[in-house]
Amino acid sequence: MTAPAGTDEHTDDAQHAAAGEPHGAHGPRAQAATRVDGKAAARADDLRPEAREERTEYVGRFVPFAVGIASLIIAALLGVILMLRADGMFEIDEEWAEDVFELRGGIGDIFAFGMDALGGGIVGVFLVPIAVAVILLVVRRPWAALFFVVASAASAGVVQLLKNLFGRARPEDMLVASDFGSFPSGHVANAATIAVTIGIIVPKLWVWIAGAIYTALMAVSRTYLGVHWITDTIGGVLIGAGVALLVWVLFARRLERERLDRAAKIAEHNRLRAEAHVTPPARPRSRETVSAG
Repeated sequence: MTAPAGTDEHTDDAQHAAAGEPHGAHGPRAQAATRVDGKAAARADDLRPEAREERTEYVGRFVPFAVGIASLIIAALLGVILMLRADGMFEIDEEWAEDVFELRGGIGDIFAFGMDALGGGIVGVFLVPIAVAVILLVVRRPWAALFFVVASAASAGVVQLLKNLFGRARPEDMLVASDFGSFPSGHVANAATIAVTIGIIVPKLWVWIAGAIYTALMAVSRTYLGVHWITDTIGGVLIGAGVALLVWVLFARRLERERLDRAAKIAEHNRLRAEAHVTPPARPRSRETVSAG
């Protein structure tokens, strides 16, 4: 007997109903399977060498470039606003100066004068960059050494350009002599450049934390000495970090390749050293030797 029309369809409906799933290819179970297959395919694509290379290129080029450009633009806008203001400062500049001047004396002076010598002059401009570059060369990181030197020089050049462009007056109650132009702070820009470049060369959390603390202390010391307003130090951070990130774009691939090569060499050296110090396992005594004994 010929089955009634729609019997197969009703049978499928009964099977789907028994499984708790509506009939058709668009039921929840089918949709979930489709989503899982889509995610698996996406993960497979992410594992392809070409996809990894594209993502690395994007992060290593676009992100630092965008952040670096944004930092420089914000610093420039801050300088323009300060230049256009009648008194050339914000309320926070005067308030911060009054508060920090009350801390002067004793240990505070020793700390501030020490930071002044460390972040500027012959020590900050020449000795520190040269010392860091030599250390990087000794540990066989020539591209890292070149990156650090170029970033430091570029940061100092941008600072001097903006100082002469904006010509902001310094505070009157200064404890040390300084050159022309208050905005941005060269000491703080130098500290931020060092913090970012070393953080890139040695990508460890504690390195970034130490760099941030060093930059913050430098900013406080400059306002403590009365050679900069607080907004000068903010501009210095933006300039120093922004320049370091932009220079990183030029060295990103070489720095990462150099870091990975050095890590591989260290791992191989440690492996060979460990193997050389491993005591060979004792050979089991043969049955004949045991019997003879």
